[in-house]
Amino acid sequence: MSIWFSETPDITALNRGFKKGLATYLDINLTTIGDDWLSGTLPVTERTHQPMGLLHGGASVVLAETLGSVGSYLCIDPNQYVCVGQEINASHLRSAASGLVTGTARALRIGRRSHVWQIDITDEQGAMICVSRLSVAVIQRR
Repeated sequence: MSIWFSETPDITALNRGFKKGLATYLDINLTTIGDDWLSGTLPVTERTHQPMGLLHGGASVVLAETLGSVGSYLCIDPNQYVCVGQEINASHLRSAASGLVTGTARALRIGRRSHVWQIDITDEQGAMICVSRLSVAVIQRR
């Protein structure tokens, strides 16, 4: 059973919405949406490296917050509510120097006023790079 407010989220339209801001600059793309999860990718390039040539932890956090925030947006009626990040943490487990990392966001709790997401980020071999948890506040539009 799907957790999404709308029957079929449109990945193309969501990716078009990224054509401004940090997600565009880092080339984050949504790739797959399931009934209760979504995935997206982030290229590991000079743009996302820290000075030692490895994936910057902040870039992993941007991917995690992007996926969790989009997930929350897909769970609400956007005419009545907005979602804002409230807290995020990340444990960086392994480095990546190149390639593509994939984040998968799964809801741990979808409440009326708050959502909690776990976002697992893996490299192209499936090794866990980072695990993150995002809390999102759901606020009534004024």
